[in-house]
Amino acid sequence: MTDLPTLVFATQNQGKLEELKGLIAHKVHLVSLNELNFDEDIAETTGTLEGNAHQKASTIYKQFGKPCFSDDSGLFVNGLNGAPGVDSAHYSGSRDNEKNIALLLSNLSHFKDRSAYFKTVFCLIAHDNTYYFEGIIKGSIADRPRGNNGFGYDPIFIPEGYDQTFGELDKEIKKSLSHRARATQSLIEFLQKTDL
Repeated sequence: MTDLPTLVFATQNQGKLEELKGLIAHKVHLVSLNELNFDEDIAETTGTLEGNAHQKASTIYKQFGKPCFSDDSGLFVNGLNGAPGVDSAHYSGSRDNEKNIALLLSNLSHFKDRSAYFKTVFCLIAHDNTYYFEGIIKGSIADRPRGNNGFGYDPIFIPEGYDQTFGELDKEIKKSLSHRARATQSLIEFLQKTDL
């Protein structure tokens, strides 16, 4: 493990951390904010996924000076003009998955178009250089939460080509096709060609 490059993942979200460890651990030594004894909330105030990811990564990079990446993700529902989008984590006014899901389903209840997509943007900062990687998966919104796997909006998102939600699908299937998995693959391909 010692010959793997060290990379800080600037997130307080344990679900994201565990998912990324499963995707990337064999390529880099992933360091969490907990391991750095950093437990402050980092503001996400830019109004874009790219800007928020940069905001988080740059905060940690400036403080610790280690190669670092952060992500911001959102669920974009076409019938709701892209909402909840960049505000996905706080859609109901609080970081409460059940309340966010309930509000989304209520707001979408009168729409026939239930198409949606998840998007993840990673911002990597290393040696004062900044890089971006993104992943998108299209799908639709279920009429009610189904399944207990995953986190966030996973119980109501049905990926294209499947009839089960991310909350119902086997974790290995989600790991292979999710928006975060696709962004991670781009990051891994970059890391294989670049020295951290």
